[in-house]
Amino acid sequence: MEINVRRRNNVNVIQLRGPLKMGEPVDSLRTTCDEALAAGENKLVVTLADVPHIDSSGIGLLVKYLVSAKQRGGSLKLVNPSKFAVQILRLVGVLNLFEVFDDENGAVESFG
Repeated sequence: MEINVRRRNNVNVIQLRGPLKMGEPVDSLRTTCDEALAAGENKLVVTLADVPHIDSSGIGLLVKYLVSAKQRGGSLKLVNPSKFAVQILRLVGVLNLFEVFDDENGAVESFG
């Protein structure tokens, strides 16, 4: 799992590349999100275009940080999830919890 984090307009854009599954990938994303929230950064955009697979631990992590960000007055928004990611999030019943955008600009601008 490769994680690239950058800031745009007070929004943390977290770009993921590789499968988001139990073990190192989920641990790395957990550390990234924990650091952002600890620093008071509650506006998170997660780009999933290059994530071919998400397992239950990856889904649980995304939901956890969506809730944590919202409790702090922000949110976690998804950008361009793969067809598989959309199907699995819908199957598990959590897709409707997230705002999903086709591109990063739309997601970043949605924070206003």
